[in-house]
Amino acid sequence: MAADPKPEEISHPPMDQLQGLEYCIDSNPSWGEAIGLGFQHYILALGTAVMIPSFLVPLMGGNHGDKVRVVQTLLFVEGINTLLQTLFGTRLPTVIGGSYAFMVPIISIIHDPSLMRIPDDHLRFLSTMRAVQGALIVSSSIQIILGYSQLWAICSRFFSPLGMVPVIALVGFGLFDRGFPVEYLSDCYAIRLFLCESISGCTVCRNWLSHAYPIRNLLPGVTANPNVKNFCYSLNLLASQTNTHHMYLKNFQTKQVPILERFALLLSITVIWAYAHLLTASGAYKHRPEITQKNCRTDQAYLISSAPWIKIPYPLQWGAPTFDAGHCFGMMAAVFVSLIESTGAYKAASRLASATPPPAHVLSRGIGWQGIGILLDGLFGTMTGSTVSVENIGLLGSTRVGSRRVIQISAGFMIFFSILGKFGALFASIPFPIFAAVYCVLFGLVASVGLSFLQFTNMNSMRNLFITGVAFFLGLSVPGYFREYTTKAYHGPAHTRAGWFNDYLNTIFFSSPTVALIVAVFLDNTLDYKESARDRGMPWWVKFRTFKGDSRNEEFYTLPFNLDRFFPPS
Repeated sequence: MAADPKPEEISHPPMDQLQGLEYCIDSNPSWGEAIGLGFQHYILALGTAVMIPSFLVPLMGGNHGDKVRVVQTLLFVEGINTLLQTLFGTRLPTVIGGSYAFMVPIISIIHDPSLMRIPDDHLRFLSTMRAVQGALIVSSSIQIILGYSQLWAICSRFFSPLGMVPVIALVGFGLFDRGFPVEYLSDCYAIRLFLCESISGCTVCRNWLSHAYPIRNLLPGVTANPNVKNFCYSLNLLASQTNTHHMYLKNFQTKQVPILERFALLLSITVIWAYAHLLTASGAYKHRPEITQKNCRTDQAYLISSAPWIKIPYPLQWGAPTFDAGHCFGMMAAVFVSLIESTGAYKAASRLASATPPPAHVLSRGIGWQGIGILLDGLFGTMTGSTVSVENIGLLGSTRVGSRRVIQISAGFMIFFSILGKFGALFASIPFPIFAAVYCVLFGLVASVGLSFLQFTNMNSMRNLFITGVAFFLGLSVPGYFREYTTKAYHGPAHTRAGWFNDYLNTIFFSSPTVALIVAVFLDNTLDYKESARDRGMPWWVKFRTFKGDSRNEEFYTLPFNLDRFFPPS
């Protein structure tokens, strides 16, 4: 049998920190560049902040004015939670935004018979909002207790690089249906065709400037074939994606700033948004079906006309929350799912910010502050709970800027534009299909970060291959079954007389990262785990469990204002 290669003979040795980033977690670009990047993160965060209320508020009986207030409130609290997390939580450059994990229990509350019987739509909206607020306030205690008691830190000691690979990867892959949602892409052929032509033109321009072989001849069939227009649509960010090592326009800079690398998303969205507005103003969608107009026009969200000029969200603005045990138990499952998804997202963010994996107590501290964030969601009435924004983590890798300051600036934009309603509504009028195309790239990037943890494991081990494959497969197939069943039957597979029990099971198994964690961590800690410590990657992982295990942890995760004196790291 051949001997194992020496470390210096390996072409790509495992590396604690991701290479190729221009700015890591504690280094900062210039103020002008940081403000531009922060605004880009704010624009990206608008997608989820508008999509969730746009779906839920009409179901509750709310009107356009109610929807605008919910969007403003959600953005306002997102800004506060992001600042709290980057200052006192994990201190990683993560945006804390709305979560789809809460959709199942919230929809269950909306369809509660006692609320559905209310005849007045506005009163039903307010009553449903108060019921959701009460459930969020109570269920936030799960993350607060697990986080601040350090119980989640104890649980995280059972995690290994092998067990985390499916969890982190499915944080991205699990959102694959957000990239091409049928309801958002219906019949927006004009925008998609324009994107195809843009890709052709941009590619030719880049190749000409970098003396590469023009690939324009590869694309005419794409732009002419209606069967692949959806594929062209997802490439709008790729048309502007660049790389410091193999970018097409690596010499295109302004004041030493690589514009197309840093602001690819902002430039892409601006061009396509302007074109969508031109199509709207010219009447291109005038006689199209209603769903096409809703998703493709820039004036169908009714955000600008309904938004006040200035409005400051405040706690209990919808009235006193109401509390129901069944609602609270169902919501607790969503809080648990949010905890697991955020754990994977924090691991991904640390890698894309060129930081070490967060020590156990830092991770637990972040979960505690995230619980505080869900409590604020309940007090203010954001209509959903909080989790780490996966798309914004992907943007860290896309721009190669993992600076904490940039995310804090984006939080400032969220708070500022949520107060100035008209201006915030202008940016929030970006059509959803544009965000869907962006997600194709950013979710995939986050998923690949999860796969990068395989470098610390022995993938020549049949045990590891078995665990990884089974966790991936079940993490995709089980939630897929639950989604398909719900679409056809209008209720989840768990359908008993106990509504809270149904919500609990359906919420847990709707989440790909949650299913993956249950399968991967269980198998990893029960299947020859003592004999396979090295194959699991534990010799590399164990030094990051404690704060003092690696000297770099102090640089990345120390609390500001000397607060570590009062909260000493473990």
